[in-house]
This record gives sequence, C-alpha cells and structure tokens, in this order.
Amino acid sequence: MSSRGRHQSTSKECRTLIRRIEALEGVIAVIIGMSYGGKSLGKGTTTGSIRIQREVSGGLKAVTQSSKGLQELYIRTEAGAEDRISETLREWQ
Repeated sequence: MSSRGRHQSTSKECRTLIRRIEALEGVIAVIIGMSYGGKSLGKGTTTGSIRIQREVSGGLKAVTQSSKGLQELYIRTEAGAEDRISETLREWQ
C-alpha cells in the first residue's frame, strides 16, 4: 500500500525506513504526516531514526528524523499488533 498524507516528500533514508516498516507483519500502511524543519530527535540520532510517540486507535504515532527536520508518521496496524511492532521499532533505534 502506498504512503500518503498531507506532506509526502521526505529524505531517502526515511523512505527506506517507511518501506521496512510497511514490510513488517501486522502493518497495514504508513501514512506520512506533517514535517517540521529544523527540529531534531536529539543527540546521537541520524537521518532515518524513528521514535514511537504513542499508541492511538488503530495504530501508532511516530516521528522520524529526516535530512531537514522531523517527519510525522502514522503506522496503521492490525488489531493487537501494536505492541509487537512498537517493540521491533524500538530495537531499530
């Protein structure tokens, strides 16, 4: 399923990350949200890093570090798969 949302441009590393997330079992889609230029996930993070913000109805809210700032992501998941997917993404950090 293709990524879609209000803002679809993101860095090459983030597009690679999104494809990896979409390939996880239990992920229905990854929807790209707003981007915030000049922001950072913090020291030691690189372009393509991801941080899970919270679990929401039907999935997970996350942010990824793009080459120009932060990019919001909504990860749509199958029911009950949120914890497993969240744990997998934390291992990638």
